[in-house]
Amino acid sequence: MSAPTYLAYDYPLLSAFWTMLWFFLWVLWFILLFRVIFDIFRDDDMSGWAKAGWLVFVVVVPFLGVLVYVIARGRGMGKREIAQARAQQQAFDSYVREAAKGSAPTSSVDELARLSEIRARGDISDEEFRRAKELVLSGAGQARQPDTGTAPTSPASPTSSTHTH
Repeated sequence: MSAPTYLAYDYPLLSAFWTMLWFFLWVLWFILLFRVIFDIFRDDDMSGWAKAGWLVFVVVVPFLGVLVYVIARGRGMGKREIAQARAQQQAFDSYVREAAKGSAPTSSVDELARLSEIRARGDISDEEFRRAKELVLSGAGQARQPDTGTAPTSPASPTSSTHTH
């Protein structure tokens, strides 16, 4: 046995340190390997043959392949990763904006503006517009009106009865 090996066995804490170091380097190697493989597929500037060549090089000769890839294309890896993160953030932000816009309750001003647009197109008559406007202003017409040209009906119909005690 060599001197460093004896030293490691004489001091169990040093043996644990070397084991953790090798384990950490092994995990680090796999993380780097998979980042390189993902970057090969992420790059839209490379042709399919170039992607296949790099992938074969990285898989067949992993240490040399990853080292050469990081040296040759390492600067672009960071730029592509940042671009992908920004694209994902923009997609998420636009989704949140659309979801918030679609679920926001409409105010009476919005409803009246929509009703006037429908009347201006000629989809409803002036009488239907007047009845719908009264519903919106009374607070009963907060539900969206269909664009079919029919005026909404009042929730308090003459046939409903109220009970008094």
